[in-house]
Amino acid sequence: MARIKRTVSYDELMEELRGLGRAENVAGMARYGISVEKTLGVPMPEVRRMAKGVSDHGLALRLWDSGIHEARIMASLVDVPAEVDEAQMERWASDFDSWDVCDQVCGNLFDRTPYAQRKVVEWSAREEEFVKRAAFVLIAGLALHAKKLPDDIFVGFLPLIAREAGDPRNFVKKAVNWALRGIGKRSEMLRVKAIETAEGLRQSDSPTARWVAADALREFETKSHADTQRKAMKNGTPTGAKK
Repeated sequence: MARIKRTVSYDELMEELRGLGRAENVAGMARYGISVEKTLGVPMPEVRRMAKGVSDHGLALRLWDSGIHEARIMASLVDVPAEVDEAQMERWASDFDSWDVCDQVCGNLFDRTPYAQRKVVEWSAREEEFVKRAAFVLIAGLALHAKKLPDDIFVGFLPLIAREAGDPRNFVKKAVNWALRGIGKRSEMLRVKAIETAEGLRQSDSPTARWVAADALREFETKSHADTQRKAMKNGTPTGAKK
């Protein structure tokens, strides 16, 4: 079924966004570590509803340049991946000031551009907290969305994860962990490689790297146990049953 497209102006979107803003929502967002700078307090379901069916690169650029928190998230929803260039990615990444904007832009837009893999490598070596986070959010997004990418691409990302796993900044370490878990969920081969990486990190002198490893291994072990249970039930043999 063809996607229904609609046209809406920048002024219409901004007027509706401002009308939906709520001060109490801004306070709630702050409690979750979300920047309240130029934030209106519009719930994400409303932002997604407003963006539905809209595909307009020029509009996306205007929304981003507004500096409004929710407008920037909307920009990532209405932009056209094929029309995004590296210069735009660099500009937007340098503007990241909150984990949710970083994650939404990477997961809605940047991981669908042809430059995503190169930005993973480049941004993982950057010092800015949200730019570095973006590298690992991109890995997680590619692991989930880029079904046709060969597994070898993700094997190549594992040394970056190992290199940056000791970064103690909260928004970086959680993204590194997310990337490692995302790779491990993609295929059985990658699960083995991700576990090997985690086992190496578990021997690190860095408490942060050890946390990244322990949290990922916990998830891999839980998934492995769940898979074993599902297979046993499918074969009619509950786990733990005597043969």
